[in-house]
Parts: sequence; C-alpha cells; structure tokens
Amino acid sequence: MICILVVVLASCGNSKQKKGTSKTTEESIASTTTLSPSEKASHYCYLRTEGTNNQDTTIVQFTVDGDRVEGVMNWIPAEKDSRKGVLTGAISGDEIRATWNYSQEGLQDSIVMAFKLASQQLTQKPLTVDPTTGRQETDEVADYSIIYTVYDCKD
Repeated sequence: MICILVVVLASCGNSKQKKGTSKTTEESIASTTTLSPSEKASHYCYLRTEGTNNQDTTIVQFTVDGDRVEGVMNWIPAEKDSRKGVLTGAISGDEIRATWNYSQEGLQDSIVMAFKLASQQLTQKPLTVDPTTGRQETDEVADYSIIYTVYDCKD
C-alpha cells in the first residue's frame, strides 16, 4: 500500500507544464499517473474532456480492494493551473466517498468527492463554493451529473 502511494506521489510531481500549453492525449496523462494494483484489487481508469475544443482534461484512476479505494485524480485545464493529487476513501455498493488531497500552485488542499460507478462510466457530484468559507466542496444535494468515460490506461 505504501508502495502505491509512493508511486502515485512520485508520478504526480514529474509532469511540469508551461502555462498556455495543454497535454490532453490519453497517453501523456496515463503515463504520469499509472498505478500498480495488487492481484486481488480491481483497477479503474476514467477520462473526461471538456471545453470548446475538449482542451480541459480530468483523469480519475483508482483501485478497489474490498471496500477501500485508492488512486489519483488530475484536473488539467488548458489555460489554468492544474490540480493533481491522491484519492483515498471507501466504496459502498456503487458509491464512492473519497478525499482528494491535491496540490495546486504549490499549495496543498483537499475536497471530499462523491462518485458513482456504472458499467462503462464513472459519475461525480459537482462541486460548489461554500459562501461562508469560499472553499469548494461537493454539492451533496446535486445528482451525479459529471460523466467520465472508461479508457485503457494499462501499459
């Protein structure tokens, strides 16, 4: 388990990108965030592109081992600073609750994320801004409306 975390943390820090450029190919995204799951764990990889030219990319990769979920989530917008980090949480039925500990502009932060597994996609509840704190958080009353599609991230 510690080996997975070390691999994830090392891979997240290796991809520097100049402002104004975007790496949105599946190969470049997968190569920076590949996990090595245990034999009994199930491995999942999902991709979402958005924006007028699909220039903004989010990847979610994780393993499910029993009720534990561990992986990475990287949000890579074309013209903004990315958020890259580690997901840790639990799955109950088809719903995943995981804390996303990420780095953005050299600062560390975290958000509790809500996902739902389906046969060929992953869905997520959207984020909202808490007016009191100004921080993003999962919109618990919203539907699972953000859709990620499956992609093959294996080497």
